[in-house]
Amino acid sequence: MIAIFSDTHSSAGHELEGAALTAAREADVVVHAGDFTSNAALEAFRDECDRLFAVHGNADSMAVRDRLPTARVVEAGGVRIAVTHRQDGGETGLAMFGRSRGADLVVFGHSHRPTVVETEDVVLLNPGSHADPRGNRPGFAVLEERGGGLEGEIREPDGTVLETVAFAGE
Repeated sequence: MIAIFSDTHSSAGHELEGAALTAAREADVVVHAGDFTSNAALEAFRDECDRLFAVHGNADSMAVRDRLPTARVVEAGGVRIAVTHRQDGGETGLAMFGRSRGADLVVFGHSHRPTVVETEDVVLLNPGSHADPRGNRPGFAVLEERGGGLEGEIREPDGTVLETVAFAGE
């Protein structure tokens, strides 16, 4: 399982609870699209996750920025995942970011709004924010390998399903 988070915005810890905490602990891979805000939040995530692949966001402290890249590519579950916090140019910019990295999936954050957008050749996924939704429903995502691709859901921290997603890898 791949668990996906973004926009924690915490000065104290990971702010995970319920199904979100369970997913972080049980996932084979955890992806975080930035804005932990503090080193304490980043360390709390690392303490819960065996394999954390994260980028920094615009609200991260210098201590976090010094430890994380602005973008990265992760191979997991039979797909190539490009991760960034945000990309200029909206959906078009995110799709170009993914294409330039040969990605099947682009994970991003920043808006705090759980979103799945299927473009011509890449899926864009924003898990939302599990801890600081800012007027949106709180969210995180889980993906499972199925038949050469991934399928999964964006969920609220209590496990309530907000949206489903499925796509094939290359």
